[in-house]
Amino acid sequence: MKVLVVGSGGREHALCWAFAKSPLCGKLFCAPGNPGIEEVATCLPIAVENTAEIVDACKTFAIDFVMIGPEVPLALGLADALRAENIVCFGPSQAAAQLESSKGFMKDLCKKNGIPTAAYERFTDPQKAKDYVKAQRAPIVIKADGLAAGKGVTIAQTLDEAFAAIDEAMVGGAFGAAGSEIVIEEFMTGEEASFFALTDGEDALYFASAQDHKAVYDGDKGPNTGGMGAYSPAAVIDDAMRDRVLKEIIEPTVRGMKEAGTPFTGILFAGLMITATGPRLIEYNCRFGDPETQAMLPRMKSDLLTALFATAKGLLNTIELHWNDTAALCVVMAANGYPAKYEKGSVIGGLEAAAKMQDGIVFHAGTARNEAGEITANGGRVLGVTGWAPTIKEAQTKAYQTVDQIKWPEGFCRRDIGWRAVARG
Repeated sequence: MKVLVVGSGGREHALCWAFAKSPLCGKLFCAPGNPGIEEVATCLPIAVENTAEIVDACKTFAIDFVMIGPEVPLALGLADALRAENIVCFGPSQAAAQLESSKGFMKDLCKKNGIPTAAYERFTDPQKAKDYVKAQRAPIVIKADGLAAGKGVTIAQTLDEAFAAIDEAMVGGAFGAAGSEIVIEEFMTGEEASFFALTDGEDALYFASAQDHKAVYDGDKGPNTGGMGAYSPAAVIDDAMRDRVLKEIIEPTVRGMKEAGTPFTGILFAGLMITATGPRLIEYNCRFGDPETQAMLPRMKSDLLTALFATAKGLLNTIELHWNDTAALCVVMAANGYPAKYEKGSVIGGLEAAAKMQDGIVFHAGTARNEAGEITANGGRVLGVTGWAPTIKEAQTKAYQTVDQIKWPEGFCRRDIGWRAVARG
């Protein structure tokens, strides 16, 4: 097949890396891609938001299958545009992508279908939101309703923090239109996990689990980011918990979306809180996670392209997934200053040495080439360095050994990714 991956981040590099190994993959394209992806795919200079150009490229290159990586093109309706041209693609319709693009839509679906989640209310008036917070007290969670690149959530420990978060979103416009409505939720206590399941709108199949690290600094300190690292499988998701999540959260979601006339096809990425009473849904994403994908795919024994193509064709019940008996851990290297202001253009050295490390790989996320052909930083999260081994502790060691080959004074990383699993033993 001729395959097109849409996106330019570490997730898309990992997807391209996995697809390139598939016997089904004849020619691989990526739009727009990055310098790391260039090693395995032909990159097309098309922005992910440019739906018309992506559809035209599919026709020009006779693309057989499109894998949509990020949430923005899904929310803009790229999957609908491709299907209208009879191009097979992996990812939900614009209507179904509301599971991620609208926190309120997701919460209302949970309420209607009895899916365990935090108690909540929706607000378009900042004063009414503040009155609600006063009545509920802190800690409390404030979320921008729309897409905010992973940064529209505040876990407020005090009323003043909650009021500031409401003003930031609704008065200051920090998240644009995404913050014109907010969702306020009860604070849940437990351990977070990322749970992934394939669905073709009818059936659901467990894919894998991971645990992300959102806070920017060691010890889960500092502001939330798009993710500073992840490991897979999540220690907190054992077989019994996996079955509970499928029965109590994933399967009711698939049924509820179908009944609402917005069947979901693609991957359901459930952000979970594992509480003392069981799993509760924090939020849904409608695409593979970043950096979770960089930790999951190196563990995969089955052919990824075969599985995703079958899902897209409505044939999920014909496949099984098999995994290597290993753990994998991804460390994100970010530009100094991230998630606030950071500089672009610094040169990254040591990538050739890192590429020679055994049981490790460097996925490019926010990179570019300068005129001299050197790899430079071109974003906040710049590299995803993954190691794999029989245990999380060993995978952690492999990942950081590879990190230490990279010479980039203008970048930083957390040095404790996987700490919960390592402490658990």
